[in-house]
Amino acid sequence: MPNYKIPLFKLNFDKKEEEAVVKTIKSHWISSGPRTNELELKFAKLIGAKYSLATSNCTASLHLAMLTAGIREGDEVLCPSLTFVATVNSIRYLGAIPVFCDISNEDDLTISPEEIERKITKKTKAILIMHYAGFPCDMKRIMSISKKHNIKVIEDACHAPLSEYNGQKLGTFGVVSCYSFFSNKNISTGEGGMYVTNNKNYFEKAKLLRSHGMTTASYDRSKNNSMNYDVTELGYNYRLDDIRASIALVQLSKLKKDIKQREKVRKLYIKYLKEIKGITVPFSMSSEIHSNYIFPVLLHNRDEVRKFLAHKGIQTSIHYPPVHRFNIYKKYYKELPVTDDVSNRLLTLPVYSTLNEKEIIYIKECLSKIVK
Repeated sequence: MPNYKIPLFKLNFDKKEEEAVVKTIKSHWISSGPRTNELELKFAKLIGAKYSLATSNCTASLHLAMLTAGIREGDEVLCPSLTFVATVNSIRYLGAIPVFCDISNEDDLTISPEEIERKITKKTKAILIMHYAGFPCDMKRIMSISKKHNIKVIEDACHAPLSEYNGQKLGTFGVVSCYSFFSNKNISTGEGGMYVTNNKNYFEKAKLLRSHGMTTASYDRSKNNSMNYDVTELGYNYRLDDIRASIALVQLSKLKKDIKQREKVRKLYIKYLKEIKGITVPFSMSSEIHSNYIFPVLLHNRDEVRKFLAHKGIQTSIHYPPVHRFNIYKKYYKELPVTDDVSNRLLTLPVYSTLNEKEIIYIKECLSKIVK
């Protein structure tokens, strides 16, 4: 692996995560148990939701979201293509049909409300949105469309812990929302996720499906030395273990400070990059609270820029190759001109809370030499 001078991201880890893991190991309960329960309660409170369910990863949460929202084979689910493939895969797990929608424009890389309304049919059963980079979709219009057509909204909020829209936390608008704790996310446990809902029936069903369809979890049985349980659904093993939950609890305690620092980094980037002709910074005018999970820019000679920056010790990435162009989704291909244009120019620059002004200036200077 290249030794980058400025990596794409840095783990926000210190002794606290290590100590939390050691404490959990010494407790002799390392599978899903008290730390997981604690995490679920704290996460729900932080987001402002009634119920949270920790899962093995966000893909598992998305699958549970589809199942509990009642999506079935042949149903149509509207979704963006500019997202990680797991968003769309969760639709196909149930044999449902992804209907790809374009993004709004090069400033707003989230799903277009006009596209959503235009592509609704009698088979449409849900709108699966993704808050790109932690910036909100147009929730006022999307929820209005949802109400008008009686279609459920599911939020992929994997980029957006604590991000807001009109003062309300993202992930609290739809019937279900899903978060990721993957290694490069704002909350990092290596793997892990969270299923969030205000619907008690959805929560109870998701809880059942998360653990093999068993009516009682092993930790609950251990507290009263019971072996009595039934299996009432064909469930899955989507549980989060207490080792990773203990890490997540520490990460959760750091989240507000981390997001404040990331916002400072974002403002510095905008300040310096506006000096370079040929670079567009999406969401640059947005002023609400955002997680700033990634920092995307648009430019024309993207591949040449990536190679040059790597040579200068700066790691970059692309978030994301559009899903509708993957071979597996050729059957569901749609013309998405804005998504296609943006994805060909999209570049993700380094962003993390400890990225400093000197490093941002260095990135700017390198970009100045190569951007056309």
